Amino acid sequence: MDKFLTLLQFADGLFPAGAYAHSFGLESYVQSGTVSSAEGVEHFLRTYLSSSVAPTDLVALLCTWKAGTNGDLGACIALDDALDAMKSASELREASRQMGRQTMRVVNHFANHSLLSEFGVAVAANLSPCHHAIVFGMIGAAMEWTGPEMARAFLYSTSAALVGAALRLLPLGQLAGQRILWNIGPLIAQLAEEAQGTTPEDMWSFAPALEIASMRHATLEARLFRS
Repeated sequence: MDKFLTLLQFADGLFPAGAYAHSFGLESYVQSGTVSSAEGVEHFLRTYLSSSVAPTDLVALLCTWKAGTNGDLGACIALDDALDAMKSASELREASRQMGRQTMRVVNHFANHSLLSEFGVAVAANLSPCHHAIVFGMIGAAMEWTGPEMARAFLYSTSAALVGAALRLLPLGQLAGQRILWNIGPLIAQLAEEAQGTTPEDMWSFAPALEIASMRHATLEARLFRS
């Protein structure tokens, strides 16, 4: 199987990781009126990528990819635990875990790789929380994806999922959604490049408003998404 095609499959919006069921706090912003337009969605997405996804999930993903390439299961589990500790909002934490476990279930039908099998055993024994970025990085190591392509694909997949959520929450239209993705393309490329060569010590996150919005989501009277 072509390596790049496998990357496209796992990053595609049709891949059943469960991202369609989550808004990652966007629904709270829409219901409060804070986000009400395409411009607001784009601003939310830029902030989410720059202050949360890139410095935490993406760094963890790339570090896991390196550890997985070296067959270091212990390092992968340690990164999984670190990422779990950095997701203080339970809805964001559970969404990431659910997507990771679903991705593991799917990849087990396609790939026969010892590291993925061993990690699956650890997850089944509740020895590792199984965050999506960690699983994505381990699959990247197994499939021999390149770091820059994998990083861009992960950020784009995350962005496309949020734009899809925005289209269900607001009367924007498909063209507006595609314009948002087009506009953030340079940011995705920049963040992916900056994350290359990072270490676990480089992981950070500062998105208190997003975390509060995620926490408030549980108290909304009507909800379309799980987070």
